[in-house]
Amino acid sequence: MDADEDPENTIMAQSTAQPALDIPSLNEELSSLSPQKIVAKALSLYDNIAISFSGAEDVVLIDIAHRLKKDIQVFSLDTGRLHSETYQFIEKVRKHYGIAIDILSPDAAQLEAFVKEKGLFSFYEDGHKECCGIRKVAPLRRKLSTLDAWITGQRKDQSPSTRSDVPIVQVDGAFSSGDRELIKFNPLSNWSSAQVWTYIRAYEVPYNPLHERGFISIGCEPCTKAVLPNQHEREGRWWWEDATKKECGLHAVNPTES
Repeated sequence: MDADEDPENTIMAQSTAQPALDIPSLNEELSSLSPQKIVAKALSLYDNIAISFSGAEDVVLIDIAHRLKKDIQVFSLDTGRLHSETYQFIEKVRKHYGIAIDILSPDAAQLEAFVKEKGLFSFYEDGHKECCGIRKVAPLRRKLSTLDAWITGQRKDQSPSTRSDVPIVQVDGAFSSGDRELIKFNPLSNWSSAQVWTYIRAYEVPYNPLHERGFISIGCEPCTKAVLPNQHEREGRWWWEDATKKECGLHAVNPTES
C-alpha cells in the first residue's frame, strides 16, 4: 500500500489540519471575556498568527501576548512617511520586549511611479486611498498571504462611522482569497481609549511620545495632526476628508460575521 493510502497517515493528516471555525459561536464565547483571554484563545487556535503593530492599542496586545508566548510574530508597516517619533517608538518596542518586528515596505517601483506621476502630496487633492493602497494595503496583503490569522487593535469607539460594529473575531473578507480563509481577531473591540491607557500606565507599556503632544490616532506625518479637547480621536486623521472615509483600507471591511 502506498504511503498516501495508509489509513494511519490519513488520520494524522486530518488531525493536523486547521479546523473550520464557527465564527458566530466563537464571537459569542469571547464577547464577555477579557482581552487577555481572547488573545490566549487566538494563540491557542493558530500557530501562524501575527500582531499588527502601529499604535498604543497594538502595544497593549504585544504586552498581553508576550506574557503568554515569548516568540510572538509582530509586523509593522513602514510607509516611508511616518513621524521620526514613530520610528523611534518601533525601535523602543523591539528592544523593550526583545522581539523581532517584521517591517513591511511599499514596492519600490510602484511607489516611484506613483510619486513621479502625482507628486508627494496628491492625497490632499484626490483623497488618500491611492497613496494608502500603495504604501499600506499592498505590503499588508503580501504579509497576510503568509498567515492564517492576525490580531489587530481595533476598537468599536475609535470611529463611530466605520468601526462601531467591529466583532471580536471575523473572517477577513478583504484579505482572504478564494482558497484560503484569513481570520482576524480584535481583542480590544469592546475596550475604550481610557481602558487602553489604564493598562499602559499599570504595566508601564511603551507608547509613542506624540501622544503627549495631543496626537491620539497616529498615522503618516502629512495625514495626522493633534486633536483639540473633546474632539474625537479620528478627527486628527485625514482631517480634510469626510468622517465616513477615515480608513486606509487595512480594515475596510468590518461587518460582524454571522
